[in-house]
Amino acid sequence: MKNTFSLLFYLKKPKNYVAGTMPIYMRITVNGVPKELSIGKQCDPERWNPQINRLDGKKEDAKTINTYLKIVEDKVDQAHTDLFKADKEITALSLKNKFLGIEKKAHTLLTAFQDHNDKMEALIGKDFTKGTLSKYNTTLMHTTSFILHKFKVIDLLVEKVDNYFITEFDFYLRSKCRCANNAAVKHIKNLGKVIRICLANRWMTYDPFIAHKNKITKVEQVILMPTDIQAIYNKVFAIERLRIVRDAFIFCCYTGLSFIDLVELRKSEVVTGIDQSLWIIKKRHKSGIPCNVPLLPIALEIFERYADHPLCVDTGLVLPMNSNQKMNAYRAPVKVA
Repeated sequence: MKNTFSLLFYLKKPKNYVAGTMPIYMRITVNGVPKELSIGKQCDPERWNPQINRLDGKKEDAKTINTYLKIVEDKVDQAHTDLFKADKEITALSLKNKFLGIEKKAHTLLTAFQDHNDKMEALIGKDFTKGTLSKYNTTLMHTTSFILHKFKVIDLLVEKVDNYFITEFDFYLRSKCRCANNAAVKHIKNLGKVIRICLANRWMTYDPFIAHKNKITKVEQVILMPTDIQAIYNKVFAIERLRIVRDAFIFCCYTGLSFIDLVELRKSEVVTGIDQSLWIIKKRHKSGIPCNVPLLPIALEIFERYADHPLCVDTGLVLPMNSNQKMNAYRAPVKVA
């Protein structure tokens, strides 16, 4: 039977994607069965030409990435030829492994990381939240870029991960990715979870984190006084989206709800209590613990203000909320000196 073989480069939209570059993925398909992997490069979707699977334009970065894609393409073709000459079974997986230079039963770091994230995604709403998954996906993206940057390969055998790898990755996060200390420590911690899984599965015998130590820097929280909150509440904005950001912040101040709890808050979760006042009765997004919160006058005023907003009417939500990324982008103009 003749094998059908095809290779495709494409942009893969990340979870919760809003704007910016997308990672370039490669899909190897043999007899209709696909295997995909990131090649560790990013591309502006406006410059990507899906007809030719390359970047448009003659800029230097386009030439560099297109040259890299051609090299990858040639290596996959060579891997296919090598398997054919060796009379070995040609599948999408065997071709992918041959391209990566790993044995059939070898375990690679990025494959293990992706498997971890896939399982986490399947348990969203049970054991994990979308926010947690997003953080691990970001760590995976940084790990992918680091391996390509430092070792010039697309993936790495787990037994190759040592203290040098961890130390260099930590430096890469702080220098190339410009992560602050706490962000870098959290990414290292996320990677550490995947490494512990590999150790538990006996895919590696040496714990690369034995000699590595990092510490979260305590961040001093700025406490707003009642006068500060009132000043923000009284500030006038001509743009509706800024008014919504202000009102969302004030609503959180007077209810104690987190941003994600407010995003998910529905009108059906605002009920009349035994005192004939309106109460929020819902489960916390992160912990699942029930909470009963009275609507104080200012929170009640905000609740009533958006009762007839088209988005709230259509969705049943209390406030017409944007994504967290959008809210953070709009937050600066709302500040009151």
